[in-house]
Amino acid sequence: MTLRKALLAASVLALPVAASAQPIDGLYIAGTVGANDLSSTKATPNGGGAGHLAAPKLGLDGSASVGYGYGNGLRGELEIFGINNSTKVKSKGLTGGSQNYTYGLMANGLYDFSGFSGFTPYVGAGVGYVGLQESNFSVVTSSPASTFSGKNGPRGSFAAQGIAGVAVPVAPQLALTVDYRLLDKVQNNTFGGTTSTGGRSEVKIGNELNQSINLGLRYAFGAAPAPVAAPAPAPAAMVAPAPAPARSYLVFFDWDKADLTARAQQIIAEAAKNATRVATTRIDVAGHADKTGTAAYNQTLSLARANNVAAELVRLGVAKSAISITAFGDTKP
Repeated sequence: MTLRKALLAASVLALPVAASAQPIDGLYIAGTVGANDLSSTKATPNGGGAGHLAAPKLGLDGSASVGYGYGNGLRGELEIFGINNSTKVKSKGLTGGSQNYTYGLMANGLYDFSGFSGFTPYVGAGVGYVGLQESNFSVVTSSPASTFSGKNGPRGSFAAQGIAGVAVPVAPQLALTVDYRLLDKVQNNTFGGTTSTGGRSEVKIGNELNQSINLGLRYAFGAAPAPVAAPAPAPAAMVAPAPAPARSYLVFFDWDKADLTARAQQIIAEAAKNATRVATTRIDVAGHADKTGTAAYNQTLSLARANNVAAELVRLGVAKSAISITAFGDTKP
């Protein structure tokens, strides 16, 4: 009879979903670019009256961040960003506008939701300090005829933002992100300028609200751990209805790794020892991988895992001619 040893080179998954993404554990960097909408903002000149600054078209938004994941879904990051909008004055009897610039530093806390197949939703919030600049700021009145203009340097403001998005893994450690951000610059600011009559004037701008849709990439430097909901199972003996039953041995690998762990070496050593005790005609070594990454990458990874198991068996005295190797990639996660 045949002693059949199936040594399964598999990644340990935290969830039963084949394509569940791993939580970030360690340092990561990210960058985004997107479209921004500046909500209508109240503008009050010191001479009385009131108007609004509104952005008739979408502006540009970009950011770069560095963060750290704690392996349980929680992340913290520092983000620098910049926003550019063109605005127009919206008030009866007034025309004009400006180039509105916002840039600053935010500290964000985020949480990734696990258990979704092929993508990871996340939410977050941040606080920080931003600079506001109204460039080429002008207001023209028709009655009486007057022109106010100014080019103002940055004014500071505290800010808060909310974040909601989704990350889709496109390669090991690399993910595509799409998110929505609502940024509230909570302070009013006053911008000065000169009038056509040669005097000085000021306009108070209310707290500004920005909404953005951003597309980005995120790269995690540290490989995510493979969290296990329950202790890893011990090697299981499957007894077939025959005098010399076939046996299967299960070997686990770290996520995105093909190196044999100390526990894996113990299981392989047990398999090699048992192979020398009975008449063995064939040993099957089957390599597997999860669905993180491309199919070609997963095929290569599963083959490397199977080859490493087979090499360890040969090192322990099992005849190479008795071993058959199969790599399933991510077709049987």
